[in-house]
Amino acid sequence: MPRALISVSDKTGLIDFATALVARGFDLVSTGGTARTLEQANLPVIGISEVTGFPEMMDGRVKTLHPLVHGGILARRERDDDRAAAAAHGISFIDVVVVNLYPFVKAAANPDTPFDRLVEEIDIGGPSLVRAAAKNFRDVLVVVSPDDYPEVLEALDAPGGASAEFRFALARKAFAHTGNYDSAIASTLATIVSEGDTFRRASAPAAGSPPAVLTLGLRKLRDLRYGENPHQRAAWYAEIPATGLGAAQVLQGKELSYTNLLDLDAAARIVLEFDEPAAAVIKHTNPCGAATGSGAADAYLRARDADALAAFGGIVALNRPIDAASARAIVSTFIEAVIAPSVDDDARAILGSKANMRVVAADFARLAAEDGRDVRSILGAFLVQARDRVAEASAPWPTADLRVVTNRQPTADEWQALRFAWRICAHVKSNTVIFTSADRTLAIGAGQMSRVDAVQVARMKAQAAGADALAGSVAASDAFFPFRDGLDAVADAGATAVVQPGGSVRDAEVIAAADERGLTMVFTGRRHFRH
Repeated sequence: MPRALISVSDKTGLIDFATALVARGFDLVSTGGTARTLEQANLPVIGISEVTGFPEMMDGRVKTLHPLVHGGILARRERDDDRAAAAAHGISFIDVVVVNLYPFVKAAANPDTPFDRLVEEIDIGGPSLVRAAAKNFRDVLVVVSPDDYPEVLEALDAPGGASAEFRFALARKAFAHTGNYDSAIASTLATIVSEGDTFRRASAPAAGSPPAVLTLGLRKLRDLRYGENPHQRAAWYAEIPATGLGAAQVLQGKELSYTNLLDLDAAARIVLEFDEPAAAVIKHTNPCGAATGSGAADAYLRARDADALAAFGGIVALNRPIDAASARAIVSTFIEAVIAPSVDDDARAILGSKANMRVVAADFARLAAEDGRDVRSILGAFLVQARDRVAEASAPWPTADLRVVTNRQPTADEWQALRFAWRICAHVKSNTVIFTSADRTLAIGAGQMSRVDAVQVARMKAQAAGADALAGSVAASDAFFPFRDGLDAVADAGATAVVQPGGSVRDAEVIAAADERGLTMVFTGRRHFRH
């Protein structure tokens, strides 16, 4: 009779699948908790110990690592010598291997899992079974996901049994499964800090330092229609365990594009800077407007109206659930996509009136609390850095880390506006100079070759709101002013206060210019380029 070896941590659909195998004439061989589950369902089960002649031992660390098991999986049925070896040693063939691995990823996702418990969730026998079955896919069906149970049964019922093509597809999925599993282990262990004989988990590899070897376990979520341009193929992947956009729910709308996802990411990064209700409207990864407000709807309307023309067809992020009021505000404008932590039921119906608008729910709370890392590809290589966080603006200003370098001190209102501007400025493409009030952007000069150009672009954008739109504003520059001309341009635009990192060899010249123009200027000591 054919044999199926079943050992699973995810028992979804297990009983129905095992029952179907028995109905097709299979003997079931199983281990530990899986065997008990099958027995409780009154299914006939051969315990793994009956096969090997050894008990499961060492708290289950040793169960299936035995020639009588692996020989039954790896024996090539078309080889006379393999069949002879199996017969000589009393090895029964195993025709189906159904294994999914210890829930290491789930344990690793919980930061409170102790290190020793984490180690016990590293599966040894399971990956060996999966790899053996996948290697011998011509003779053995390997099943690593409950999602594949129906197709496996259909394949077994097909004339001539499962096709070679189907068997190979399962093998590829199996190797990807073990590869991602090992990647998750390697990535998690890179976060372990050793202190003598004690090991503990840190929030990032070596407290934020890039690891010596970077291992990424990525699972394809879906193919995308194309990349940045129609001639470029593209796909969307998630890290394991999935967080943020890797675990997002697409609630409605047209298929998300490559550029939609980049813009959703850029928008989410901005609103995560704020504890108060905040919204950002993005075009081409730069904000056209960002604001805080009394609630989600108020924040969105203020962000949209910061540059209503550019907001048309934009991407929106909110750091609060979308309620009915914010949903009505969003649908009053043509918006391509919106992302928020969740969407209320009443809001779902309102957003549904714009059937093509993509609505995405994603919980970024964990990512907001962690330093994390950014990985980018370049030609033939990858770059890794700690995620940029505007940590110096996490508390209301002024703080001890800031340095007022001009004769005039900022007023209380200017301090509030400077802090807001600095948090937004870090998320605009360099070189940038932006102008804001205390709770909304007024004009953004993004990605220019000089800071004077950035100011001029911002002034041009502000002109639609009136000649004096920037009067009394504050300005933020993501890096220092190398000459006074940039500072003069800011003063000419109408700003009364400036925040910048400082550090230029001409800082004294720029400070003197600020004093001459009556501006107050704050140095943060930290640059926030975004390339």
